Amino acid sequence: MGKFVVYMPESKTVPFISMIFGLFLAFFIIGIEMRRLLLKPLERMSLAARQIAAGDWDVQLPESRISEIAKVRDGFEVMVNGLQTSNQKQMQLEIERRFFIAAVAHDLRTPLFALRGYLEGLEQGIAQSPEKTSKYLTVCKEKSAQLDRLVEDLFTFTKMEYLEEELHNKTLDLTFVIQKSIDSLNLLARLKHILISSHLAVDCMVSGDKHLLERAINNLLENAVRHTPSNGDIEVQCYKDGSKVMVTIRDTGPGFTSEELQRVFEPLYCGEISRNRLTGGSGLGLTISQKIIRFHKGELTAKNHSDGGAILSAWIPAS
Repeated sequence: MGKFVVYMPESKTVPFISMIFGLFLAFFIIGIEMRRLLLKPLERMSLAARQIAAGDWDVQLPESRISEIAKVRDGFEVMVNGLQTSNQKQMQLEIERRFFIAAVAHDLRTPLFALRGYLEGLEQGIAQSPEKTSKYLTVCKEKSAQLDRLVEDLFTFTKMEYLEEELHNKTLDLTFVIQKSIDSLNLLARLKHILISSHLAVDCMVSGDKHLLERAINNLLENAVRHTPSNGDIEVQCYKDGSKVMVTIRDTGPGFTSEELQRVFEPLYCGEISRNRLTGGSGLGLTISQKIIRFHKGELTAKNHSDGGAILSAWIPAS
């Protein structure tokens, strides 16, 4: 029996190496987790931003368990949704702008073509009698008047977006505005043997811009006279209904088709009957009237009467 004893010199190398290795291992694990939880989501959001800039809206934003990253992700998603909505509206506006320009060019070209043709005929001496010359000049005057109405309607329509800043509101009696419009159109109605009857109350006070309201009522009455056949009738009413002043214009024309009732207030919409520009309309009159009524906090609607004909009904808050 015996005993064997080994004496080792004291050394700090092994614990130091172990500590260094442990630190490197900890940094490596922390780095991997930071990349997975922090850098990867940020890289994906950066990639999503580049995709959106390229026009690709179908991007998947990364999820993250880190609250700060999650908040950034939520804010980024709100921004993407807002940009997408804005882009869609811009595209729709661009489509409408192109349609508007094309429709306006077409509407200006048609009377200009006819006007040029008749003027060239006069220049070449085709009208060889005073009667033909008078007929040609009458057509030229009608086409020039049609151009004047179209340009005026286009000018008014383009100003619709700025009317709120330019309204000159005063308390006025709407019956006076309506009667003035009736008087201005009575001659045209008599030429077509159309009777305009009115039933105007005495308490139709509103707060509004007199010039714009006259324009709105004129457009409605012109539409009724234009589409009422000879020996027809137009009935105009104005009365107070609670806190509203009501205006109705009924004609004995063909009325609206189902498609026209859905689109009658669209700018430059040309229906078969109610908005056909061959009858002299610009396709903007009812649109302008509705916008003016809405600027006065009211509403304008269209429908057909059960006994035939069209009814345009408007209301404005009473003053």
